[in-house]
Amino acid sequence: MSLSGVCVTAVESRPVGTLGTSQSPSHRPFGARVKAFVALTKPRIIELLLITTVPVMFLAEQGVPDLKLVFLTCLGGYLSAGGANALNMWYDRDIDALMERTSQRPLVTGMVSPRECLAFGITLAVVSTLLFGLAVNWLSAWLSLGALLFYVVVYTMILKRRTSQNIVWGGIAGCLPVLIGWSSVTNSMSWAPVILFLVMFFWTPPHYWPLSMRVKEDYARVGVPMLPVIASNKVVARQIVLYSWVMVLVSLLLQPLGYTGWFYTAVALATGGWWLWEAHALQNRAKAEETGGKLKEMRLFHWSITYVSLLFVAVAVDPFLR
Repeated sequence: MSLSGVCVTAVESRPVGTLGTSQSPSHRPFGARVKAFVALTKPRIIELLLITTVPVMFLAEQGVPDLKLVFLTCLGGYLSAGGANALNMWYDRDIDALMERTSQRPLVTGMVSPRECLAFGITLAVVSTLLFGLAVNWLSAWLSLGALLFYVVVYTMILKRRTSQNIVWGGIAGCLPVLIGWSSVTNSMSWAPVILFLVMFFWTPPHYWPLSMRVKEDYARVGVPMLPVIASNKVVARQIVLYSWVMVLVSLLLQPLGYTGWFYTAVALATGGWWLWEAHALQNRAKAEETGGKLKEMRLFHWSITYVSLLFVAVAVDPFLR
């Protein structure tokens, strides 16, 4: 049974969208094309993934890891996640054309063709796997490839259009960089990265659901059953609070198991406490049936990014203060 307690909801998959007409080569300037291919990798999302990767390398090393290894891990992680994001856009190009917030993506505007996007994504997947395997280690390579395949196949192709649990289980792909950061240094696994993996697992739904609340009309238009589309704000806020409590409690397990000291614990308590304050405030506004700007759901979304950044900075700093 999942924490959300929401039944799986089937919807008709792959609604037909209206894609932008592919532009001829003469109307696709080189500079704009380069920017379009970079956009396919979703750099802002990858920044967040690297924020959870590098600090874990410091924790695994209990100090400063080899900087060349950090660079190679970040490069491999960027290429892998970028390939996954490009393949996600290739598959979702039909619904992207119908959603306001994705209507300017490169495949929709015609700046990149579907064939080019598919080739680009597969190339990044192959290169990143080989880079990890040959320059880092093969455990990290398989974890990286597993994250890519999970995001593209399990989340994008199977879960996203069929169940409100899409972001819960699909979010596993975004948790794997924590394991990759640890394995890059140690070529092994331990409870520390598993705990941080679980922190990210329980972080993902209450991070994404507030954004989904804001753009639920977009998702409803294309038949994607994000939880806010099929459930009331009260139900969504209750699930956000539940996941938030589990996330904060899990984040506190590192210290009693001996992996971190007082600094990480203090940061986890402070940032987790503020998160719970915001989550309960959102729930109270939902109970009061506030809508529109008064719901202020994006406050928690923006704080969630700050929270995970501060928490993982604490992961990196803590070894130096023990």
